[in-house]
Amino acid sequence: MFRVIFACVHNAGRSQMAAAFFNQLADRAKAEAISAGTEPGPRVHPEVLAVMQEIGIDLSHATPQKLTEELARDAQLLITMGCGDKCPCVPGLRREDWPLRDPKGQPLEEVRMIRDEIRARVKFLLAHEDLGNSPRA
Repeated sequence: MFRVIFACVHNAGRSQMAAAFFNQLADRAKAEAISAGTEPGPRVHPEVLAVMQEIGIDLSHATPQKLTEELARDAQLLITMGCGDKCPCVPGLRREDWPLRDPKGQPLEEVRMIRDEIRARVKFLLAHEDLGNSPRA
């Protein structure tokens, strides 16, 4: 099982969207994603909940969680979300950084653009790693 961790600082926006798209589009027999943060917030940002709900993905029960060694133990890839020096690093784990704007407090039009960019990046990742669940990916 290929396991990806999508991580940002508060685990309340970008990483939640990325994990949701990955789990929706991946072949679940091959891969799964989790999301986590270095300083988890109290809840997923309301603007993120709204734009994901628009496309039929319900994140209302998603809870930000802390990125721990235990959580990262079985992962093969860590994707950080453009959080600069605050981005997590897990020794020995392959890492990519996606330079994405933070959706917190942004107008819905901006959050939609961030959402769509994340979806495109997830689709590319799935195709590159051959983990997609055809024909949706």
